Amino acid sequence: MAGGIGSRLWPASTPETPKQFIDVLGVGKSLLQLTVDRFLPVCSMEHFWVVTSDRYVDIVKSQLPGLPEDNILAEPEPRNTAPCIAYSCWKIVSRYPDANIVVTPADALVLKTEEFAKVISSALGFSAANPAIVTVGIVPSRPETGYGYVCAAHPEYGKVTKVLAFKEKPDLVTARAYLREGNYYWNAGIFVWKAGTIISQFRQYSPQIAGIMDRIAPSFYTEDEPRVLKELFPQCEKISIDYAVMEKSSVIYVIAADLGWSDLGSWGSVKTHIGTDKDANAVVGTDVRLFNCRNCVVHLPDTKTAVLEGLEGYIVAEKNGALIVCRLSEEQHIKEFSAKR
Repeated sequence: MAGGIGSRLWPASTPETPKQFIDVLGVGKSLLQLTVDRFLPVCSMEHFWVVTSDRYVDIVKSQLPGLPEDNILAEPEPRNTAPCIAYSCWKIVSRYPDANIVVTPADALVLKTEEFAKVISSALGFSAANPAIVTVGIVPSRPETGYGYVCAAHPEYGKVTKVLAFKEKPDLVTARAYLREGNYYWNAGIFVWKAGTIISQFRQYSPQIAGIMDRIAPSFYTEDEPRVLKELFPQCEKISIDYAVMEKSSVIYVIAADLGWSDLGSWGSVKTHIGTDKDANAVVGTDVRLFNCRNCVVHLPDTKTAVLEGLEGYIVAEKNGALIVCRLSEEQHIKEFSAKR
């Protein structure tokens, strides 16, 4: 899934080039490319599918030149994750009826890639043998209030366990209680299922979306598909997969692991994954000069020279002439700061 706009990482992430298509960490690859890399041990390139906005199709083609063009699915407008996932699964099953599918966001970070491949392989084995949906749970390292949680029947790492409940983003007191319980995991939004399993769940719990997909399906792989999709896809209920299926289904399981995962949803989270200097400053850029600065995150193009003095706890980021200088403590307001007046 590569259709989001990543507004909390403005100005590096913009509606024209959102975060999944940029080198957020300064490692020479976009988050989309890093996502593909970590799945290559379990999936060949011809079996990758990218669902994105129709405005980003050319970016996907340029960043993943080995991806078959048929495997780029262009949404005519965003309708949240349930229609996005339904469209991709209905189209995949029309060509591969027995497909075993992993759904993942394109804009997260996973540091422990070998462990990740093992976890995904285990989940695929379970979903292939059972009419089940497996979600990947991240063993929490702190009482995080910015993530949703998955409550498992038993606190077993690396093994597939029944899910008791999905929990919305908690307050700090609740998050601390989740950690003490030991069977609550961060919801990474990664799901594994057989195509037939998820389609049957859509038919049961989200028949409106299933009905529209059935109407779109006869146009798959024809010249008429873009027209039919543009007409019918916007009629889908705008809803997340969690609300549409996950919170209702009785066949949900979780496999939990410590994967070095982050959703990189804010400059603060980016900062934790960039190497820092002795004063806890994290810098992406080739000519950034810091004097008496502490606990800052600086993200500048390689063509820029910047001299910063006396800043503590600030974000400084620039791209294409747009600049933000903002306290890290206020980063939750970046979306509204960057909105056009």
